[in-house]
Amino acid sequence: MILPSQRSLFNIPTDICYLNAAYMTPLTKRQIAIGDDGLNKSASPWLYSEQDFFTDVDAVRCLAAELLNAHSNNIAIVSSASYGLAVAGKNMPVTKGQVILMIEGQFPSNVYEWARLAKEKQAELVFVETPENHDWTTAILDAVSMYGERIAFAALANVHWASGAVLDLEKIASALQENDAGLVLDLTQSVGAMPINLSKIDPDFAVCASYKWMMGPYGLGVLYVADRHHDGEPIEQNWINRAGSENFANLVNYQHVFQEGAKRFDFGERSNFILMPVYKEGLRQLLEWGVENIAHSLADMNTRLVTIAEDVGLKAISRKFRSPHMLGIDLGVDADKYAKKLKAENIYVSIRGTMLRVAPHLWISEQDLNRFETVMRYI
Repeated sequence: MILPSQRSLFNIPTDICYLNAAYMTPLTKRQIAIGDDGLNKSASPWLYSEQDFFTDVDAVRCLAAELLNAHSNNIAIVSSASYGLAVAGKNMPVTKGQVILMIEGQFPSNVYEWARLAKEKQAELVFVETPENHDWTTAILDAVSMYGERIAFAALANVHWASGAVLDLEKIASALQENDAGLVLDLTQSVGAMPINLSKIDPDFAVCASYKWMMGPYGLGVLYVADRHHDGEPIEQNWINRAGSENFANLVNYQHVFQEGAKRFDFGERSNFILMPVYKEGLRQLLEWGVENIAHSLADMNTRLVTIAEDVGLKAISRKFRSPHMLGIDLGVDADKYAKKLKAENIYVSIRGTMLRVAPHLWISEQDLNRFETVMRYI
């Protein structure tokens, strides 16, 4: 189902063409109102009950699990993608001489943790080179075949953050499992914009920051933790992830037993009374629209944007290898020229290397698409 423009739900001026959801999504009007309510209530902290420390957090856990096709018991609340990847780094087994497999040009947060771990364990970092046609799935499968049982795990994304090229995680996960290798995922550039089923992929860990396609605020995210890691070690020791933390009067009776499932990995002060309700509303809105409907709608927009790009002599990543919601257009040496002209016309995109990264969402209108076409034709 192709959804109509949802621009009326957002405070986006008519002269702004915001094709940059992969950078950050704007909050809806309703989210802004909810955030204002949270700020106002924070002026009267006596209004918060002990149960308020848990209610919205539990709701977010359940809504995120629905988006991921997972169980809420597998969802931890984290402050950022890097926090979640640090949890994974503390719990993924790797020994001297083993390989940690990644892709070239991967987002830094999903590299630095593995560089640290490889140095500590004397493991080897292997980056799969960018395939000319952006068929990452085949390139990664070839690398898995080459390194085989030397692979400790692969640390990957679902969508390349710079180009929008998609990875077939079910195929890759299957190949890794055949070699007894693990899988850690950064899903920040995909969850909420395209369907994903973690029950089929079965990664060890999968993190997603909220402020892009999950339509949440900056400073929150979720971490999927497979059952096999539920006895793992969190990276901090806080009171709220311990058993019985709901009973504030009993907190001085120190608990060394954690809450069940992935909750042991929750970050401290997770109950952010301003941001968490905003996050909950963003997740609710996504599920109301339906992720499959979002993916179909954005794919339809990007088909139009590809036609515009090709009509002016530019080359976009083949539909066969790109995600439905992000579009990489190769600008070559002219990247800066395009970036400056588009910004001058209040058209917001991202330049990543030589790629023009276009990432529309449901706030885009026909007027926006027409403006983009007009400007691109006269650069």
